[in-house]
Amino acid sequence: MNALFIGTVSEIPERGGKVVRIGELELAVFRLSDGSFRAVENRCPHRGGPLSEGVVSGQMVYCPLHEWKIDLTDGKVQEPDFGCVQTYPVEVEGDRIRIHLDGMKATG
Repeated sequence: MNALFIGTVSEIPERGGKVVRIGELELAVFRLSDGSFRAVENRCPHRGGPLSEGVVSGQMVYCPLHEWKIDLTDGKVQEPDFGCVQTYPVEVEGDRIRIHLDGMKATG
């Protein structure tokens, strides 16, 4: 399994995001209010807005450019808009956060 350590729990504020770069891949990793973590590609499908700078509400992130609402669980843009972003499995072990790059969850 291709899991990479990307930081610690304390580095990501509740209902906040962090940019993680892995080679040419740029991810947005979020800590939700329930304590869980989600990772998606850091690019809104609409105009490429940086999702890591978006507002997190529940399981959703709002793109900072045009407020497209994206489900962080499956990567799908919510109606009336459409599209999706790639999601990545996240594992938390103690205070360490890992992203799984193989076995990526296909979306859309």
